[in-house]
Amino acid sequence: MKTVQAYAAKDSHSPLELFDFNLPEIGPEQVDIRVEYCGICHSDLSMLRNEWGMTSYPLVPGHEVVGRVEEVGSMVKTLKPGDRVGLGWFSGSCMTCQQCLGGDQNLCSQGEGTIVGRHGGFANRVRSHWIWTTPLPDSLSGETAGPLFCGGITVFSPILEFGVRPTDRVGVIGIGGLGHLALQFLNKWGCEVTAFTSTPDKVDELSALGAHRIVNSRDSSALKSEAGKFDFILSTVAVPMEWSDYINALAPRGRLHTVGAVSEPIPVGAFPLIMAQRSISGSPLGSPSTTVKMLEFCARHQISPTVQEFPMAKVNDAIELLEHGSPRYRIVLKA
Repeated sequence: MKTVQAYAAKDSHSPLELFDFNLPEIGPEQVDIRVEYCGICHSDLSMLRNEWGMTSYPLVPGHEVVGRVEEVGSMVKTLKPGDRVGLGWFSGSCMTCQQCLGGDQNLCSQGEGTIVGRHGGFANRVRSHWIWTTPLPDSLSGETAGPLFCGGITVFSPILEFGVRPTDRVGVIGIGGLGHLALQFLNKWGCEVTAFTSTPDKVDELSALGAHRIVNSRDSSALKSEAGKFDFILSTVAVPMEWSDYINALAPRGRLHTVGAVSEPIPVGAFPLIMAQRSISGSPLGSPSTTVKMLEFCARHQISPTVQEFPMAKVNDAIELLEHGSPRYRIVLKA
């Protein structure tokens, strides 16, 4: 058995405190990662507060891990101790269903969440299945790479999966932890990129991230003037929006895709979809193979999240900033 030193919350209102637990003997297809950095995602906060009704306490959050392989199981052939790797929202999948066999392991109905019913990366080590333990290219910094394994792959996957083309006009709703990465990806993809944001005064900042155009998402007349322009609009927000304006902003055959976990239903009229053959869709993260493609794309184009770093011991300060502040744009804990 291995003893893990971690930070855990005992209930939905408690701060994170030091917490030790034991890992059993490693399984034949498992990997133990010595944590060096771990990003903090809004999903960690949702799990801490049990907003989704599936949290088990004590909870050790953390699913944007970067570290080094410490030990591998007897059947692991692709990784060895010392390898630099990352781990995201998923730490396992069944590997026998049609989704897993077809390369869509992220759609496995038995998928194991890194912080769902088990302990995550706010710790000195974390365990996962080898297929979800992804080697990190040498040119990517460990200090900033963690958020790529959740926020990054969440916005990269639909670009690839839905065939966004370099000639497309695209929009990104919400320029935060997810959106600031989406701007970078889509710009390097070759698209004409529009940022829909409630802070349109940050022109220089958004332009540096990859936006060619900026539209004030709180200006109804500005939204209506975008009618029929976009081949693809990616929504990263988790709050209700003027969805009809964004649907009308789509060109014929355009797609509105959401990766933001909006708690309220999205109202959709049939005729705006039917008459222009538009689509609405959503997606979770991406498969292991898509994650590898994303990391290669980031290495090629020098794409990285903008992060604020905290020592792991200051995890509660970091959570406070995420919950009540405005981090620019992701928070990373250093172990």
